[in-house]
Amino acid sequence: MSAIEQPGFKSSALLVQIDEQLKSLSEADRKAQVTRVKGVFQFNVKNKDGKVATWTFDLKNGVGAMHKGTVQGLKPDITIDVSDDDFVNLAEGKANGQKLFMSGKIKVKGAIMMATKLETVLRSADHGIKPKL
Repeated sequence: MSAIEQPGFKSSALLVQIDEQLKSLSEADRKAQVTRVKGVFQFNVKNKDGKVATWTFDLKNGVGAMHKGTVQGLKPDITIDVSDDDFVNLAEGKANGQKLFMSGKIKVKGAIMMATKLETVLRSADHGIKPKL
């Protein structure tokens, strides 16, 4: 079991996959990803049972890292509140991020323009996921 895995969340497997892909890149490629994105994303994902899991994806410092929960001293540039199903559908390209936002299914706090870089974050795992943003 990965250190960032969270049982009971479909999105957990996706985030583990993104983390594994990031870790498989060379240090130079990881630094390039950080240079491209320059942001810290916090995902607050709510499952069908009403439980909330948080992941922090740091693509602003060092070589980038995914963390389960929040990270002391690391302020997110953007915080995204979303349901587990909507997160998975967005990542799989079955949902449109703008429509989810406009309908209130995704709540965004912070640097809203950072949301446009979400595709880079979700596609960092090379598994055919093409989010519609």
